[in-house]
Amino acid sequence: MPNAPPANPRSANPLVVAIAYDGLCTFEFGVVVEVFALPRPEMGPDWYRFAVAGIDPGEMRALGGVRIVADGGPDLIDQADTVIVPGWRGAEAPVPPLLIEALRKASERGARILSICSGVFVLAAAGLLAGKKATTHWRYSERLRELYPDITVVPDVLYIDEGNVLTSAGSAAGIDLCLHLVRRDFGTKAANMVARRLVVPPHRDGGQAQYVESSVPEPHERSRLGPLIDRMRADISAEYPVAVLADLAGMSERTFLRRFAAATGVTPARWLLSERLSRARTLLEDTAMPIERIAETAGFGAAGTLRHHFRQQFATTPAAYRARFGATNSA
Repeated sequence: MPNAPPANPRSANPLVVAIAYDGLCTFEFGVVVEVFALPRPEMGPDWYRFAVAGIDPGEMRALGGVRIVADGGPDLIDQADTVIVPGWRGAEAPVPPLLIEALRKASERGARILSICSGVFVLAAAGLLAGKKATTHWRYSERLRELYPDITVVPDVLYIDEGNVLTSAGSAAGIDLCLHLVRRDFGTKAANMVARRLVVPPHRDGGQAQYVESSVPEPHERSRLGPLIDRMRADISAEYPVAVLADLAGMSERTFLRRFAAATGVTPARWLLSERLSRARTLLEDTAMPIERIAETAGFGAAGTLRHHFRQQFATTPAAYRARFGATNSA
């Protein structure tokens, strides 16, 4: 899925507001808190502010018996730069009109609205996904399609970025989406720092499959694919035809493609593109290397090819990305 940077410049100290409700999905809420609410002085003075908006009167409880005390009510949504709906009570559970109205107003003024897992049903009820692509947990995909036929449901990806409306698949995919947002706002280095503290991979591409049939390869296959992937990552600028990769792995081409997808969730070509874009972004942020040289180092060969993939994947150019996230041009 295209993962576009925001159309508008990030404001200083953007306010992230998480929605709390009776029956709150504890894990999804915890993901949002972990990424956006923890004090991170190492990130500098412009890092996120965080608040919790309670939408139900009276006592609210999260799954597991945890009681929720919110910072305020739906009025907090009016102040938010980003609103996150961490799950929902269920596909059929009604969404309070007050929340629908608040989300619509926030979207109209340019705030970003995110959902994790079943939270997509809140965005759908508010009409924010009409005519757009969206994803959710694979268990809910068909029901989302039935209830909202005007949404293009993509059931087999981790997250989808439609600009100011973003959706993610089940539970842990919310981590990927939140890190993606950090990357949009503060660049690759910041996202990597947050991921390191979380002890999770710094980047899983949004188009990666939600689940694979064999998430852990057999030992003899892991011993062949692991070193091969390390080799590709160490020399990312080299050419890697499938026939060569299959030979290095000691497999037929058909078996290699199947096992590689089972191990990574993507094709070798998709994996390479993601790794090369990640390398290019790091070089744009951390070095003054000319863009032509970055294109060569990251495996794109020519600056024009790098620009093409940047426009396709991020809706921007390498030069614009460097101007925003480069070490000497910090936002």
